[in-house]
Amino acid sequence: MNREIEALIQSIEKVIVGKRNVIKLVLSALLCEGHILIEDVPGVGKTQLIAALAKSLEGKFNRIQMTPDIMPSDILGFSMLNSITQTFEYKPGAAVCNFLLADEINRASPKAQSSLLEVMEEGQISLDGFTHKLPVPFMVMATQNPVETYGTYHLPEAQMDRFFMKVSMGYPNSAEELMILERTQYQNPLSAITCPALSLTDVARLINETKKVAVVDSVKQYIISLVNATRNNDNISLAVSPRGSISLYKASKAIAYINDRNYVTPDDVKEIAVSVMAHRIILSSKGKTKYESAAQLVDQILSTVPVPMQ
Repeated sequence: MNREIEALIQSIEKVIVGKRNVIKLVLSALLCEGHILIEDVPGVGKTQLIAALAKSLEGKFNRIQMTPDIMPSDILGFSMLNSITQTFEYKPGAAVCNFLLADEINRASPKAQSSLLEVMEEGQISLDGFTHKLPVPFMVMATQNPVETYGTYHLPEAQMDRFFMKVSMGYPNSAEELMILERTQYQNPLSAITCPALSLTDVARLINETKKVAVVDSVKQYIISLVNATRNNDNISLAVSPRGSISLYKASKAIAYINDRNYVTPDDVKEIAVSVMAHRIILSSKGKTKYESAAQLVDQILSTVPVPMQ
């Protein structure tokens, strides 16, 4: 594994126990300048994972609790008249940072949710005729609870597609949970991270190095074949978009880089495919009778699409 990535993972693991694969997925999104949605039941460490990542990196971290009364101006900022200069001045919102945690994003109104569309896609805020560029890197990390739907607003497909990937934490095993109890007995585990593992300059360099990872034509065609398998499929009413195929391509390069390789293998694509593709798929009525989830369908596609020989 890449030495610097390993140091970052070890920093996060001071807080998060037994979720190295999930951490790798989150870091692959970071290396691709993508945004991540963590969907799971309450209490499994979604917010702690994001806070641990932000604390392990230099940069500004903002958190906003997404409730029904949140307004777009809380996220994007607003213009205020300066009584002395008689000019309007921009007052930044929560999104003006390097790492934005949108906690329980599906509890915000559609108006507030849609305010994130431009910042997630363009990395900028357009307000009152002016464009405000966001810092680099910029990453939205959102959480949501898939079980309790009372008082929530379903994320529109356009916004789901802007999330680079969706992951779940899952429950810890008995040994991991015992370690969690011991770590939380006297203090907040986040206090164990005393200094950043990487600077923003380091992150920018890692992002550029990830872009240089080589992908041969056969692997590119494999990615396209996986995406095409979701189209013209009577089990699917909404297939993976071209943005999804680009995300799968980038994520495969990130996984290869994390694994300390300068080229992508089909196994890298398979490792990341469910996290990148499943949340972009909507099952048809027929598909819902055959598959428990879109993730299960993606697994089936991975087992049937021929894997290229390198």
